[in-house]
Parts: sequence; C-alpha cells; structure tokens
Amino acid sequence: MNRSVSAFFARHGFDRHLDINTVVDALLYDMNQGISGKKADEDMIRTWCNPPEKRITGKSVIVIDAGGTNFRSCLVTFDKEGAVQISSLEKTVMPGVDHELSRKAFFDQIAENLEHLKGAADSIGFCFSYPMTITDDGDGVLISFSKEVKAPEVVGSHIGKELSAALVAHGWKKPRRITLLNDTVAALLAGAACPDPGCRYSSYMGLILGTGLNTAYIQPAIEGRRDFPEQIVVCEAGKFGHVIRSDFDKAVDAGTVTPGTFLMEKQCSGAYLGRVSLEVLHTAAQEQLFSSAVCSRLLAVKELTLIEVDAFLHAPYSTTSVLGAVCAECASAEEYDVMFRVLDAVMERSARYTAAMLTAGVIQSGKGTDASQPVCILCNGTTFHKTYRIKSRVEGYLDQTLIRERGLYYELIARDNDITLGAAIAGLI
Repeated sequence: MNRSVSAFFARHGFDRHLDINTVVDALLYDMNQGISGKKADEDMIRTWCNPPEKRITGKSVIVIDAGGTNFRSCLVTFDKEGAVQISSLEKTVMPGVDHELSRKAFFDQIAENLEHLKGAADSIGFCFSYPMTITDDGDGVLISFSKEVKAPEVVGSHIGKELSAALVAHGWKKPRRITLLNDTVAALLAGAACPDPGCRYSSYMGLILGTGLNTAYIQPAIEGRRDFPEQIVVCEAGKFGHVIRSDFDKAVDAGTVTPGTFLMEKQCSGAYLGRVSLEVLHTAAQEQLFSSAVCSRLLAVKELTLIEVDAFLHAPYSTTSVLGAVCAECASAEEYDVMFRVLDAVMERSARYTAAMLTAGVIQSGKGTDASQPVCILCNGTTFHKTYRIKSRVEGYLDQTLIRERGLYYELIARDNDITLGAAIAGLI
C-alpha cells in the first residue's frame, strides 16, 4: 500500500518529503532580496518598533484583533504592577468574509463592532492580520487581503486613518493614536513581554499557523544603512511562491479568490489544508486507489474542513468524523491505511515548510548562538498546536536544522491571550 501511495503522489508531483534546507536557502535568499528593496515574494515589512525595554504599567488601551474569520475587540488594562486585565471582550464575524463590502461599508462595520468600547480609552492597538506597509507613525497601508476577505476597495487605504474617521462619524472623540500591527508582531511582543521566571532570550520570533500563515523576527541593524535600524520585520511568509506545486495545489489555488498568490499559505494553513486534503482524496477516488464503494462515498463528500481531517487522523476508526463514517461503511483495513497515509502526508508537508520558515528566521536574526539564551519563538494558531503531529514534527526538524546542523538554539513557547497582549503593548509603546 505504501508503494501505491508513493506512486500516486509521484504522478501528481506531490513532494511529501521535501528537503527542508533547500527551502531554507530559498527563503533566506528571498528575505534578503526583500530587505534590500529588490523584488521578492515576501514583503519583508518594516515595523519601526522593537519590544519595550520596561514593563507597561497604569494604562488602558482598546484592542482589536481582526484576522481569519473572526473579529475580536476588548479593553486591556495594565495595573500599577503591570498585571493585565482583559474586559468587555466581544467576538463577531470579520467584515468582508460573508459578502463583498465597499471601503466605507468595511470601516463602518468595524466602527459598529466597537460600539461597546466607545470612550473606554484614547488609544487603539489594532492587530490587522493582512499584508500591510507600516508607516513610521504606526499606521498601516493595506497591500492585499488574504483568507478570502472580500473588500477590494480597502486595498491601498491607511487603515488607522480610515478607522479614525469612521469612529468620529459614529460619535467617538478622535482617538489619540491607532497603532497597526500584524498578528505575528503581536505574538513576538507577547513572547518578549512574558518570559518565564529565570529565562533570558537573545531574540524573539512570532509564528502564526492557524487560518493563515506568517512569521516575524527582529532584524539586526543593516550596516551602512541609516534608514534600517534594528527592528521587528514581518515576512509575509505565506506569500512565498517558490514552492513545489502538485496537481492538487494547482486545482485548489484555481478555485480561490486570489489564484496564483499566497502559495506557501495554501500548502500550510488551516484555511486551505482541508481543501487540499479533499482534492487529494477525490483524485485518489477517481484513480481507484480504493474500492468502488469507498470511491463513490468519497466523491459524494463535497466539503472537508481541516477539523474533519484532523479528527480522522487522531482517531481513524471513530465514526464521529465524516471520513471515519465513510470508511466504517465499507473500507478494508488496507483502505483505512491508504486514507491515513495520504492525509498524513499533507500535514507532514505543512510541518516541513513551517520548520523551514522558522529556521530561516532564526538564522536571519543572527542570534541563538548561546544555549542559555535561545531565540524565543512564540507560536500561535490551532493548526500548529492542535493538528495531528504538526507541532512535534516541527520541533524535531528544528532540532536537526538549527541545533545539530548550525549550533543555533531556540525555544518554542505559547501564551494565553498572546495576540491581545501583544496588540495592547503595541498600542502603548
């Protein structure tokens, strides 16, 4: 059965055992091209900020977390000791997910979502998890939407400026400051703000592997360039396009809102892994990798989420998942194994690409040479933390590519409310 799966993947150009170091080299080349202002897949966005040197105390800030399918807003208060309290939390649907919105309608919807926080604070930390150019006053100019958000008129807008105007139109006093940041920056800042007692890190990274995919790291000052001091840089890693695209990837990409873009994201993130898995299974069924009974049942499955794929991988013989129920009706033990192998390969590829992105970020930071002061990587996202074996595989690959091969040290961490905390910090520094 393993041979039939290998032959199936070979026919369709799917590389489940891609060489991580080859991807690392390609990523580093692309990253340095972008930093130098040359053509690159990744945007390499400057943020003009670094983690704060001192703990924030005695302040409140409104926090917005807009990304994926959810829009969250709350008030974050730092007491006089720096302890954090989160209040007035509300969650709703991200504007532009359900249907296309004009620019005015998009920002009006955000203002309506924030009505419960009117007057609560004079500053806003806005985690806007889409590619932006960050300006030196903390605003962000939208480069493009991802994750299937449909609001094309917003592209090119100054998000903070437009939101400020919309809030005033809804009866707010003009905010003193609206600071835009990416969710990876928020993750990085949260990691820097909350080290475990007695731990010291040489640098910080943020990883988002959930609905979308991205990384951020601290770029050292570039010698000979006064315009590029040390600062957090957002890679927009999901846009990296020098990836091996199988027939399955091409078919899924063609059916998205943005075909031909975000190619790495479409092979790694939660928004797409279910679709890729369904395309793999449908192709396998069309090519009779299973019995006719299993094939007909698989072809009748029209939608498949990563949650359903993950449920099967964690418990293939459970009938509570869509795929488990399909197999329970008529699949042999060998057919269970084929289905498991093809789906596990999709997750394995995601883990390998993720490890390559993190390896490239640590190398680019120039830090992590001392084992007692590793690079701290805060990892956010259910795809990373919950999907079958992705986290454990990433750690195993990083041990090889960083520690054994390069003598560079890292530590993966997670924090509760990390994006909220990081956005609050950004709104106050």
